[in-house]
Amino acid sequence: DVTDEEIEAAAKAAALHDTIIAFPEGYDTLVGEKGVTLSGGQKQRVALARTLLKNPRVLILDDATSAVDTETESQIREALTELMQGRTTFLIAHRIQSVMIADLILVMDKGRIIERGTHDELMALGGVYRQVFEMQAQIELELEEELSDVGI
Repeated sequence: DVTDEEIEAAAKAAALHDTIIAFPEGYDTLVGEKGVTLSGGQKQRVALARTLLKNPRVLILDDATSAVDTETESQIREALTELMQGRTTFLIAHRIQSVMIADLILVMDKGRIIERGTHDELMALGGVYRQVFEMQAQIELELEEELSDVGI
């Protein structure tokens, strides 16, 4: 059993609290077929919150933020930084922003480790990791410029 405070803390860590309190019945709202329909990103954040409530010693997050926007991903990443303290965490991700905080990053290609190190070490290496980082940063910049151009 968990307390309401623990549920709320997990929801905040998963960047879900504000969404939940906007529901008609808040934390008591029925979700699913007979209730409020959740988006893919919301379902992903519910799964993350439920995992955090279990407080596992080993945490495996496989593309845990793939269905959320970059702002929500940033909020989740901040919360995870604290939650990862004192436990072994495996972050599996395609977005480099998601793994930059890791103590050790393994870059894989076709099932093989091709690079390993911290974010700074891999950036200095100038290999695949850096190329992907630069491509993702460029795409993010272009998207921000396009959104700015249309007033969003």
